[in-house]
Amino acid sequence: MELSIFEVIGPIMIGSSSSHTAGAAKLARIAGVIAGEPYDRVTFGLHGSFAKTYRGHGTDRALVFGALGYYEDDERLPNSFELAKKAGLSFEFYQTELEGAHENTAILTFYQQHKQICRVIGSSIGGAQIIITQIDDFTTHYTAQLPALILSYRDRPGAISKITGILAEYEINIALMKVSRSQKGGTALCTIETDQAIPQEATQQLRAIPNIFQVRAINLI
Repeated sequence: MELSIFEVIGPIMIGSSSSHTAGAAKLARIAGVIAGEPYDRVTFGLHGSFAKTYRGHGTDRALVFGALGYYEDDERLPNSFELAKKAGLSFEFYQTELEGAHENTAILTFYQQHKQICRVIGSSIGGAQIIITQIDDFTTHYTAQLPALILSYRDRPGAISKITGILAEYEINIALMKVSRSQKGGTALCTIETDQAIPQEATQQLRAIPNIFQVRAINLI
């Protein structure tokens, strides 16, 4: 039987729980990158175990900490509410129920000046590992194990080939790709996991492609 090292000794983190604390912080941090724009307010819809135990396990503080862009092994995590106040980030928690969702699932909605800019649904699945399952109205599957590009664009013939062509120019190998669309010819969301980090120059070229609405690069450290 093969075991991940995370299953044996667990991640480097600030406790109390790898799923309810470290995973929650990572989920919010990655969701904040996906938002792709500055935000001054975040709401957290908590499902299942997250909703039942979030105060006792520090999930609330972990989510706010991640939304501020901090990493889950940072010792300042318990002070996240105070850090948010200093940073001008307001937040709110509410309970929700999501059919078929993992017990440690949250809906993270990001706002700037009362305008919603992004909504991310994701889960903390144990060992500080996460999965992003929805971005706005589109389903996806991103585990934050590899660098990724998340692009929204108008669904047109040749759109994917233009995107992958630019990645090939920079010798970026695609490990996994998932495309979701609202309807044929409508808006589509493409999540591309890569073996290499995505340089800023490649991101700029992708943004210049006609009918590309947004490009978000996630370069993991």
